[in-house]
Amino acid sequence: MTPEGVTIKHPDKLFIGGEWVAATSGAEIELVNPFSEEVVGRVAHASNADMDKAVDAAREAFDNGPWPRLSPKERMAKLMQFCDELEKRVPELATAWTAQIGGLATAAGPMHGGAVAGLRGIAALGESFEWTSQRKGQAVDTVVMVREPVGVVAAIAPWNGPFAIMANKVFYSLIAGCTVIMKPSPETPLEAYIIAECAEACGMPAGTVNLVPSDREAADHLVHSTKLDKITFTGSSAAGKHIASVAGSNMTRATFELGGKSAAIIRDDFPTEAAAQILGNTITVMSGQVCAMLSRAIVPKARHDELAEAIAGVMKGVKIGDPNDPETQLGPVAMKRQLDRIEMYIEEGRKSADLVTGGNRPSHMNKGYFIEPTLFANVDNSSRIAQEEIFGPVLCLIPAEDEEDMIRIANDSEYGLNGSVFTNDAQAAYDIARQVRTGVVGQNGMRMEWTAPFGGFKSSGIGREGGEEGLWGYLETKTILTDASVTI
Repeated sequence: MTPEGVTIKHPDKLFIGGEWVAATSGAEIELVNPFSEEVVGRVAHASNADMDKAVDAAREAFDNGPWPRLSPKERMAKLMQFCDELEKRVPELATAWTAQIGGLATAAGPMHGGAVAGLRGIAALGESFEWTSQRKGQAVDTVVMVREPVGVVAAIAPWNGPFAIMANKVFYSLIAGCTVIMKPSPETPLEAYIIAECAEACGMPAGTVNLVPSDREAADHLVHSTKLDKITFTGSSAAGKHIASVAGSNMTRATFELGGKSAAIIRDDFPTEAAAQILGNTITVMSGQVCAMLSRAIVPKARHDELAEAIAGVMKGVKIGDPNDPETQLGPVAMKRQLDRIEMYIEEGRKSADLVTGGNRPSHMNKGYFIEPTLFANVDNSSRIAQEEIFGPVLCLIPAEDEEDMIRIANDSEYGLNGSVFTNDAQAAYDIARQVRTGVVGQNGMRMEWTAPFGGFKSSGIGREGGEEGLWGYLETKTILTDASVTI
């Protein structure tokens, strides 16, 4: 069973070793539409035994299969065919996203089409990346540097951006010459099924790409496998820290893109209404369920009240409703437990800050996991709503004494994923960005550039995804010392 408009050939099976096979437990994962609150799909549920089979298939494909032994240019050619197959499925990917997490249909098509275009850029690294180099040494004649695939990769993706995040992990793995096991979120497995079907359609070698949807228990069994060479995980910082401890005990390479509590610093040269429009509309993107979300706005104390009023005005004008309605600006959050979490934080916020607008379920919606866009003002940066990731449409407005104080507050967080400087002075944006301890800082909004590295400082992760730097974590560097120059 799959949502209308999404055709999956074998939703009741797993993809292991190039074949669609039944899950050993016979269990299923139910997919619930957050707008209708109805079950719209069911897929196979992998057990611990299935995880072992997938790891063994990927291990065999890496150790003895053809994929790691192809040249990077040969891998690139096959991955371009892979992209051609994915291109055909963009409408289904868009439909699946809206059906599973309530993402706006108006954004779904461009988002998934753009993601496939980004995959072509990853594939092109097969030609543009410097896979080998050599130079003269001091103690030896020639030093040859070779970048080789790290090996078997477990790719674990979250539910908010399930296709782009999983596909990026898969394509970086494959262009490097690795084999990969996809473990999607149990809330959003359909995208990984489409990836697996496209891998099959373009003739990827058996065991190169595997698919095992599951809950946390089986996923934990997967990351404990000593046959893995790398884990790439996107999700919460709490889960990432657990996986990091497991990976560390096994010396398994790992990349983590984790949570955030990103700050927007509003300088005095930036107009109030323009700031309000950006902040009030940004917090509704994907219902606030974005790791890089600008969820803290740090403002000069003298401008705090006028900014609060202006942002509240924008939020009150947001149209909440059916994610398939082209007029809708804010759809539901992805699941009941996420709604419960957001409401818990709103109740916490009421105790320590001023609730300016929102904070309730919309009165005109009698079903679905909806919450109004919510603004808290006069927020103490040490409070829970300022320090913990809420992952919903909740914005904290924090007053500061001056620019130095704004930078201090921005850095007073365990997270360091994203940030922004609202200013009309690009040099000032750069100078402040250099003082903010985050992996990305954009001028005037939640800016994204998929050809550039993305990742976090502190508890927001380890390593980078995107750009050439995104490939580094899937490679090992080998040094070969020779008595003369060689052909590479």
